[in-house]
Formats: sequence, structure tokens, C-alpha cells
Amino acid sequence: MNKKRTLSGGIDRAFHITESGSSIKREFLAGLTTFVSMAYILFVNPSILGDAGMDKGAVFTATALSAILGSLLMGILANYPIAIAPGLGDNAFFTYSVVIAMGIPWEDAMAGVLIAAVLFTILSFLKVREIVIDAIPQDLKYAMAAGIGIFISFVGLQGGGLIIANKSSLVGIGSFTVPTVWLTIFGIFVIAILMAKKVPGAIFIGLVATTILGLLTGLIKAPHHIISMAPSLKPTFGVGLEHLSVMTDPKMWAVVLIFLIVAFFDTAGTLIGLAQQAGIMKGNKMPHIGRALMADSLSMLGGAFMGTTPTSAYVESSAGIAIGGKTGFTAVVVAFFFLLSMVFSPLLTVVTTQVTAAALIVVGVLMVSALRDIHWDQFEIALPSFLVVIGMPLTYNISYGIAFGFLTYPILMTAAGRRKEVNGIMWTMLVVFVVLLYVLNILPK
Repeated sequence: MNKKRTLSGGIDRAFHITESGSSIKREFLAGLTTFVSMAYILFVNPSILGDAGMDKGAVFTATALSAILGSLLMGILANYPIAIAPGLGDNAFFTYSVVIAMGIPWEDAMAGVLIAAVLFTILSFLKVREIVIDAIPQDLKYAMAAGIGIFISFVGLQGGGLIIANKSSLVGIGSFTVPTVWLTIFGIFVIAILMAKKVPGAIFIGLVATTILGLLTGLIKAPHHIISMAPSLKPTFGVGLEHLSVMTDPKMWAVVLIFLIVAFFDTAGTLIGLAQQAGIMKGNKMPHIGRALMADSLSMLGGAFMGTTPTSAYVESSAGIAIGGKTGFTAVVVAFFFLLSMVFSPLLTVVTTQVTAAALIVVGVLMVSALRDIHWDQFEIALPSFLVVIGMPLTYNISYGIAFGFLTYPILMTAAGRRKEVNGIMWTMLVVFVVLLYVLNILPK
């Protein structure tokens, strides 16, 4: 009993739990809730990166380990109740924009991720991230989040067979005579109803329910076993390091730049939003923001070595915060459950594209909510924001969407007589994106 009291007392003091007006029990439940809410990434990430040709088993392990590393660092360094795992926007960009659209092998693309992670960490140490984040107009940040959301939903609609290629109109509605399409539809409704009822872990529960339906109907083959040792990291570990020689190609630096940009804003926006929800903000500033960004950077670096795309703070952490999570112990608990989950890798075979499609569509809905905060009544802001949002899904490329917005914003703001509101960093970004588009589309490949 004394040992238990000593342990709980040590945890309390280390994370300032009582001081924050919380309890160990509440923080544990908050961590469990957050984990259940974001556990879908264990299966969605291997599914998306698998489309790039990567080994799904190795990606599963890399996803879990990077989530463990990131959440532990966030909890211990920053003492925030915020979990970290591979981001959905980043993996979509990696697979569909870099590997499929640009034709870059995934091994080479991982080298780009590794370089971006190294630069990311250096920029965090130098506090450049904070400066650049502050320089980007809030409207464009909202547009980027919404654009990635629509793009992810589009990928989900494709994966579920609800949208297919069409010669006359580019895209068309899928066939409802295909049985697996109904699995996706079922998953969407289950998740949507649970979300509407504000059930914690709605997405995860929806994935489980859809999988069970698939197994019962024979549309999904049952695995031989449920529990096993975590798959080997060998197919993906250190691959980026082995392919660093490809960085002599200008196209690869364009890839690095976009990874940096997407990762830059993804975590920062999420951190600020969650900090406001948790009551961490003090005088419109976030305490320990430098430590939080460092935790994010180091987890991204670790993930790049292991074989997964950049990590980011998870908006699903809001589920844990909503039931009382206020300290880093919540994030540590999330890391613990990700550790436990590593033995369930055989379930990868049953969590098919049709199953994960529903999760992607719903996550897209959550991200698109950022549109409400854009100043649509000001055309000089509305058009760049719109181009970011619509550019991502219609070009099937996140980088193009971002480029369209950053190219038009400074010019239109100047035309509207608001040149003084455009800082030097935005003009620099305009030049950077002109070079980027040249490298991607004009420079001989």
C-alpha cells in the first residue's frame, strides 16, 4: 500500500496533477479516451502508406513506436495532455502526391522525410518555427487544414468505392452493386451516429463495427490469429538514411519543403486549439510551446528513421481533455496503450481499405470545420483561401493547393491596398513556391 502511495505521490508531483485541479484516476481515463479516439491511425496509416508500396506490418510497428515516443516526450517535456502520432495529412501527401503523382519511389521519398525531420528539429532548436508560424496569415492556416480534410475525405471516398474514375467527367459515383461499397456506407453511418451522440472513440468503434460486419458477411477474410509479436521494422528501418544520395535531385528538395510546410502548421494549429480547450493558455500565449514543438520534432525524427511519415499533435486529444485531462500524465497513458496495442498487428489483414475509408471521410469533416473562421467577405483573403482548399483535392496534390494560396495572397493583398499587412516572410514564401512549381512542372525530369 505504501509503495502504491509513494508511486502515486511521485506521479502527482512530477506532473503537477493536484496543482492542476485533476487526479491520477481522471488523467488515466483521459489518456484511455484519447487513445481509443485515435487508435484508428494504427490501421489507417499502414493502409495509406501501403498504397505507396511500403510493408504494412513494418509501418504498423513504426506507427505505434513513433506514437509512443511522441506522446511520452509531449507528456514529460511539455506536461501537456496532448498525444502525438503520424499525421493523416502528411501520409496522404507522401503516398498520393510524392510517390504516385510524382513517381518517386517510397524509399527515396523517405529520404526526403528524414531530411525534413532533421531540418525541422534544427528549426525548433533555433525557435524559427515559432517566428514563421506567426508570420503566416491565420486565414491560410485554416484553409490548409480544411483543404487537407477535403483531400483526405476524397481519398476515403475513392478507397471505399463510392467515387470512381469516369472518362466523361473525370470522377463519377461508384457502383452500389459492389458489396464492399456497403461496408464503407455502414461505417460512415455508424461513426456519424456515434459522433452525433458524442460517444468517445466513435471513429475507433466504427472501424471495429465495420470490420465485424465484413467478417460476418464473408466480405473480409478472418485472420488466423489475433495476437502476435509486433512485425519487424526491418523493411522500413533506416531506409531514408540509405537513400540520402537522391537529395541531389531538385525535385526531392521540393518534397522536403512541402513536408516542412505541412508539418510546420499542422502541429502548431492543433496545439493552440487544444491548449485553449484545456485552459493551458496564459495571456494568449502557450507556456512551454518550445518544449511542445521540440517533442513534436524529435518524434518526427524518430518516426523518419523507423519508417513512417511526419508525426503531429492529434486533435482527438480533445476527447481526453473534455473528460478532465489537464497534464502530461494523460499523454503518458496514451503512450502506454499504444505499447499494449503492438501485439494486435494480425488485425491489419481485416482492417481493409473499405473499412478505413469511413474513418478518413469523417476525419475530413472534422478538419473542414476550419472554413468557418476564414474571412470570406474580404476577396483578397477569400480567393487565396479558396484556391488552397480546392487546389488540394482537384490536383490530387497537397503541395499545389498550398502553392496556389501562397502565390496569390501577397499579390491580392497589395492590390487591395493592404501591402503593409504582408510581411517579408510571405514574400519569401511566394518566391519559394514559384521555384517549387518550376522544379515540379517545368524543369526537365
